[in-house]
Amino acid sequence: MKEEFYSVAFRKTFHEWLEQLQADLDRYVEFYNRERAHQGYRTQGRTPYQTFVDGIGAMRERSEKLGANSSPETEVNPEAA
Repeated sequence: MKEEFYSVAFRKTFHEWLEQLQADLDRYVEFYNRERAHQGYRTQGRTPYQTFVDGIGAMRERSEKLGANSSPETEVNPEAA
């Protein structure tokens, strides 16, 4: 996990239990992936989650253009991620 989580988390909170640390880590991962915009080449200011969802849409469009058939086994639900 990135130092940017740990440097802030350990400076602000003393975690007596592993469960407390895990809960804070889970909140940070949710924030990092769904709320914090990234400036990377592929994300271009979007969140990683939005980049993933947009990629699914682009993949489906390319498949349709190529005439590929989708089956229920290959369907992806981004909300399950």
